[in-house]
Amino acid sequence: MLNLAVMLEDSARSVPDRAAVVLGPARLTYAQVNAAASQVAGWLASQDIKSGDRVALTCPNLPYFPIVYYGILKTGATVVPLNVLLKEREIAYHLADSGARAYFCFQGTAELPMGTAGHAAFEQTEGCQHFVMITADPAGPSPVEGTQTLGSVMQGRTPTFPSVPTRETDTAVILYTSGTTGQPKGAQLSHSNMVQNAQLAPKVFGWHDGDVHLLALPLFHSFGQTVDMNMGLYTQSTLVLMPRFEPGAALGLMESEGVTFFAGVPTMYWALLSHPGAGDHDLAKIAQNLRLAVSGGSPMPAEVLRQFGEKFSVKILEGYGLSETSPVATFNRVDRDTKPGTVGLPVWGVEVKLVDLEGAAVTAGEPGEVLIKGHNIMTGYHDRPDATAEAIDDAGWFRSGDIGTLDDEGYLTIVDRAKDMIIRGGYNVYPREVEEVLVTHPAVSLVAVVGVPHDEHGEEVKAYVIKTAGQEITEDELISWAKDQMAAFKYPRSVEFRDALPMTATGKILKRELT
Repeated sequence: MLNLAVMLEDSARSVPDRAAVVLGPARLTYAQVNAAASQVAGWLASQDIKSGDRVALTCPNLPYFPIVYYGILKTGATVVPLNVLLKEREIAYHLADSGARAYFCFQGTAELPMGTAGHAAFEQTEGCQHFVMITADPAGPSPVEGTQTLGSVMQGRTPTFPSVPTRETDTAVILYTSGTTGQPKGAQLSHSNMVQNAQLAPKVFGWHDGDVHLLALPLFHSFGQTVDMNMGLYTQSTLVLMPRFEPGAALGLMESEGVTFFAGVPTMYWALLSHPGAGDHDLAKIAQNLRLAVSGGSPMPAEVLRQFGEKFSVKILEGYGLSETSPVATFNRVDRDTKPGTVGLPVWGVEVKLVDLEGAAVTAGEPGEVLIKGHNIMTGYHDRPDATAEAIDDAGWFRSGDIGTLDDEGYLTIVDRAKDMIIRGGYNVYPREVEEVLVTHPAVSLVAVVGVPHDEHGEEVKAYVIKTAGQEITEDELISWAKDQMAAFKYPRSVEFRDALPMTATGKILKRELT
């Protein structure tokens, strides 16, 4: 049996009384988290949820996330984590595309009413049979009348539920990732993919008994899910949750909780460095406890890397991966000298090679497309055999679409990104998806979306628009409309109206001439 949930069960047997999850004054032990996950599994099993079924989850970094996540896995079913910023129509798409039979959704806040949007999407989705509202207060009522709550479905359930045996190739998690064409696709990650990626932790980061992780990365994202939650629970660490990253609060938790391990995207490091209230915290104490920091999502600016390392007396390890690679593919390692500016060496059991446009290997130092092969490669895109065949060749090499170089020691440097992709604050934004929404507005005739440099987010989303003849719309009006149509990290923050867009002879927009 190779069920990802066994990692939680094993740690609960080994260190039952150790704090597993911390949020403010709430501290749940490994035994408590495992018992709660078992209660979730018991309810799911009573609803005939079983191996092969998909169960969706919308939840920020709260204790409910690992409880429901591992509860789903215990039944042998597949977890489909959804971005908490998705709008109603986007949620409905993901529920339908994944074929989810059940959906757990956090109630959210007045500013971000996830629960009402999630329930509305659920009601639109034929085949999704069960909706469970995760309330902030487990004993509280659902904000949508008539819907059951997580507290109610767990009530009276036995706290034991041994994980259902699964095959290593069975799908544990489906992570949705967009392409530069078409709708988001679900990367199917097997139990083997996820378990072996989590078990890389001791070799890459070192195993320090009693590590304390600060979970600022969203758990619905592959980076936070694997490097923080799964690796953290596997190494029997304590996970300090941040539902939303804020630099002052992060520094406060590092100080009060004795955080030893921090994983973040470069913009988080920039925010911690530039926070005006940093002097109000005991930075010497934070530095004394913090043994390791890791970064991914986008390249770390060299100056931020240097300044953070000096200020907190800590080594920062940069790595690289994608949702389709579980996600870790390469990393600088704690037991070797790091090479700033690189994303390290291939991790255990993984190979990396670079090829030119014809598929021939390139020499050291020459740029080429990054191809990856190993135990971390997804089994395919859910219900998309053509997209899978395009992404993974017959020999098992996954085409990342990213351009990199390898030095003579095998260290990888990413020199460019997948064509047209925008990375805003660590989130991938795919222009085609944004364009397809914008063009549905009656005043938009043609649109091209690009990334422009931004001091805080790395890149910002900008739209170049040709208006429909006879229609008028202002920049603010279009941005406001777009904000209601898509997740907060996707919609454009600036719009430039033009009479024409640069094009090739075949009608392809030349986006490089827009930036």
